[in-house]
Amino acid sequence: MLKEYTRPEANSIDSNKNIFSILEERANRTPADSLVEYKDENGVWQSFTAEEFQNLVIALAKGLIAKGVTKGDAIAVISHTRWEWTALDLAIMSIGALTVPVYETNSALQVKTIFNDSKVRMAFVEDDGQRDKIDSIRDQAAYLEEVYVIELGALDMLAEFGRTIADDEFWNRENMVGGEDLATIVYTSGSTGTPKGIELTHGSFVFIAYSGCNTMPDIAMKPDRRLLLFLPLAHVFARYMQFFCFAGNVTLGLSSNLKTIIQDFQSFKPTFVLAVPRIFEKIYNAASQKAGAGIKGHLFFDAADTAREWSRYQQSAQKMPLPLKMKHALYSKLVYSSIMDVFGGHVEYAVSGGAPLDSSIAHFFNGIGLPLLEGYGMTETCAPACVNPTSGYRIGTIGLPMQGVTFGVADDGELCIKSRAVCKGYHNHPEITTQQIVDGWLHTGDLGDIDDDGFITITGRKKDLIITAGGKNVSPSVLETSVMTSPVIDQCLVIGDRRPFIAALITIDLDDANAWLKAQGAEPVGSLMEAKTNPIIATEVERAVDAANALVSRAESIRKFEILDESFTQENGLLTPSLKTRRAAIEERYAGLINAVIYVPRKNR
Repeated sequence: MLKEYTRPEANSIDSNKNIFSILEERANRTPADSLVEYKDENGVWQSFTAEEFQNLVIALAKGLIAKGVTKGDAIAVISHTRWEWTALDLAIMSIGALTVPVYETNSALQVKTIFNDSKVRMAFVEDDGQRDKIDSIRDQAAYLEEVYVIELGALDMLAEFGRTIADDEFWNRENMVGGEDLATIVYTSGSTGTPKGIELTHGSFVFIAYSGCNTMPDIAMKPDRRLLLFLPLAHVFARYMQFFCFAGNVTLGLSSNLKTIIQDFQSFKPTFVLAVPRIFEKIYNAASQKAGAGIKGHLFFDAADTAREWSRYQQSAQKMPLPLKMKHALYSKLVYSSIMDVFGGHVEYAVSGGAPLDSSIAHFFNGIGLPLLEGYGMTETCAPACVNPTSGYRIGTIGLPMQGVTFGVADDGELCIKSRAVCKGYHNHPEITTQQIVDGWLHTGDLGDIDDDGFITITGRKKDLIITAGGKNVSPSVLETSVMTSPVIDQCLVIGDRRPFIAALITIDLDDANAWLKAQGAEPVGSLMEAKTNPIIATEVERAVDAANALVSRAESIRKFEILDESFTQENGLLTPSLKTRRAAIEERYAGLINAVIYVPRKNR
């Protein structure tokens, strides 16, 4: 390694434990704490105390024992984020079985592939629609025996079966599960190919859960901490956050309806927010659209500029000018407080991960009083590996390694990670395991650097690196992230590998674009085809591209772009369930457009 940096453990972590022990410790420490909260069918928040939730998990685990589940059996869960997901997950793993999470958006073919690869014996699905999906491939799922529907009383049925099992039998089974045992097989979302199963152990999750609490005590350990989790639990980041909350003093709120997320923030009142950058971009765009044009619009944009300027001074060693301090204080009362109220009025920090965060968005939220603490991790590391500290955070970096984690920079600039949270390997792919994990170092595929203080930056991705025909190396993420901050743009894919210049394919968010058009005093559009040809939208896209180009050299800049009349979605195979673009699939789908319009041979122009 060219560079290495280790964040030492302030407190020793015993990772020779199972994941259930995290819940058990919390239930013993704070039995009456509200541990898991959820909205019932009437939209009213309900709660399980730590002791109640532990008892529920034990009842479900006993039901699994009664149904003949043994150590090492694979059990799938296919559902939106809900308390039943969390309870089943812990029950399955508590007795040594393996949870296999499956996105509810996965196709029947993907479900079949995952079920057969991990030898899924039993599946819990959310509703009839998911059961129908499994039924369509059931005769091709070689190991599948039983399918239960959550919304048709599956958990009640399981608990009833569990009444025949003594508590001692559960505890005997639980005591046989140690840190080295496999807990789950998590399938990557497949942005670069067929999803691969990542094998994660109990000890890896236990280590990183407590490391997270030790690394971020302001977020995890203060009294009355609250997190509203709305990311899909099939994603390892959301899954990890369950265990992080239980290991700390956090009440976990669960919601899966993004249409009601603002109302949920305001009723649940979280103390910190976890989201991907796109959520923060949408909140900023919604605030700007609500302000509209005219005096209110001018006031908002001046307040936004003031917030960013204040943040840049706050992040630098320069003394902040008194006029800026006074202006910022005025806008705190007039503008910033109302934006913070969107999150329920109690949020102190936000953690952003899953994709690069545009610095202008980070500076805006930091300036209004909500530090966006950018972090980084992979499925292979049980989610987080580094994060910005709550004090001394540095915008533009992905923070410091978590306690007990080592980052390294290889000879070719690739970031590598060594820790007890690194996966056991790739299921049924020993050749990938030996290729990706070398001498304990997980090779991430991301390019980056580590400064003398241990702060890490990402500069690009090895596989996504574009090399133009002129030999220029271009990392597309900087351009894509900047372009996507536009209030009308949904996705941006930068292309140009072995091409004469850099170009981009851009999709429009129809709802956001219409809200923006109305705020500008213009007529809304009725379809993506109309949006593609609308001159006002085209001008805004041009502005966003120009702003992105200002961040790079001319050789790296977007020289040409095309607005598409359709979206990148999971349904058309162009987005992963974690909302990452499938680069190869998109370039294949639009090969005709790319070759005939964007890169027209000179003799045909």
